[in-house]
Amino acid sequence: MRVVIALIPFLMLAACDKQPPPTPQPNAAEAPKEEPGVLDIKQRGKVTPATVFNAPDGKPVTLAAFKGKPLLVNLWATWCGPCVKEMPSLNRLAKRGAGKLQVLVVNQTDDAAAIAKWWAPRQLNNLAAYRDEKGSLGFDFETGVLPTTVLYDAQGKEVWRIVGGMDWDGPRANTLLADVLG
Repeated sequence: MRVVIALIPFLMLAACDKQPPPTPQPNAAEAPKEEPGVLDIKQRGKVTPATVFNAPDGKPVTLAAFKGKPLLVNLWATWCGPCVKEMPSLNRLAKRGAGKLQVLVVNQTDDAAAIAKWWAPRQLNNLAAYRDEKGSLGFDFETGVLPTTVLYDAQGKEVWRIVGGMDWDGPRANTLLADVLG
């Protein structure tokens, strides 16, 4: 009897050692699609913040300087995966919207050298690298998420914002920007 009782822990451990076979990884066609950013219209009508940030040449600028045409402001960082992923589609959007829509990408945390190093090998020739090293615009936008993208009308009033990543070539973006791009 003592022998049987002494063997119980070993039998239990032996049973725990059996693991199910690994689940195969899905192929690209079966992989779940990335969730798009969240559309937020609660700030509609709010005027652009007066926050000062740096233009690509290092000079101070505010969003008010861009009044007159609709303005899409994207807050990003070099270390943010969804930010990096959407940058090429923002570049294409800037080209598609030329003359109708201004597209600003404003880095929120990196210093000028880090941005220049990241920017150089990418061919984002329809965009310019603005910089807000202190992340002040991010605080003004009050989302706590990168990327965050806000559309302002020609008078500098917010229309909507996307909190999170977005495919700016996709049908959702095209629908949201239909009035602007015509």
